[in-house]
Amino acid sequence: MAFNPPQKMTLMAGNAGVYKSKLPVFQLLLRGFMAGAYIAIGAGLCTVCSTGFSGGGQSLVGGSVFPVGLIAIVITGAELFTGDCMLVPMAAMMKKASWANVLRVWFWVYVGNLIGSVFYAYLMAVGPFVAGSAAGLGVNDFGIRAVNIAVAKTLTYKSAGAVGLWSCFWKGIGCNFLVNIAIMMALCADNVVGKFFGIWFPIMAFVSSGFEHCVANMYFLPAGMLLIHGHPEVINLNPLLAHYGGISLGDMWFWNELPATLGNIVGGFLFVGCFYFYAFRKELPSE
Repeated sequence: MAFNPPQKMTLMAGNAGVYKSKLPVFQLLLRGFMAGAYIAIGAGLCTVCSTGFSGGGQSLVGGSVFPVGLIAIVITGAELFTGDCMLVPMAAMMKKASWANVLRVWFWVYVGNLIGSVFYAYLMAVGPFVAGSAAGLGVNDFGIRAVNIAVAKTLTYKSAGAVGLWSCFWKGIGCNFLVNIAIMMALCADNVVGKFFGIWFPIMAFVSSGFEHCVANMYFLPAGMLLIHGHPEVINLNPLLAHYGGISLGDMWFWNELPATLGNIVGGFLFVGCFYFYAFRKELPSE
């Protein structure tokens, strides 16, 4: 069979959540580390390839290359927090896992994703985002783009205050709505090509639309912050950055990661997981 119908797809999603709920902490951290690095690979590629473009073209180019991260995660079996926002709760709703296990998986995978993302952010900040010259090592055009992305994901919200937090939260919902549609479409396919295209289109849509993915931001924000810390001269290249004097860890977590993470949970759990569970729970095929 080349295509799994929605009823079977829903059952497979719940069973995937059962499997994840039984993984030991070390496995959650290890696989979470790899997933964080894979998402960061897509995010780094997005930064490099979109440099030099503007407007909708910049968004489309970045969105077109970003999906490599989730494709790698699904095909190689890594653990991503945003996907687990849907899959593990579905197992709990099917009464195949406890809600305590849901929180356990979320916590350790989130930690693993953070470590993997920051690792890759450091790799990019000391590698492709800088270049040597007669004046020494400096930030290149790719690095300036990385700094501007970090500013857009923190200081633009900070400058707007409470409305900025609300905007980031809803962008988090939109993001994980599309990410978990991609996960479901990957489950529909029985072959690698089908999974590739099932993942690619929704992820391209979320990135091109400008939504907020908490794990991708675990890369985007540290990458920009590392460049700012190592090369303070870039502060004057962005008006918001010059106004605030930099991006702090508090800015990263309060103005982006917190609202984006909550939005991702709502988008994955309520908008996708609950929908498919309640839509097909009475039509699930026998095990």
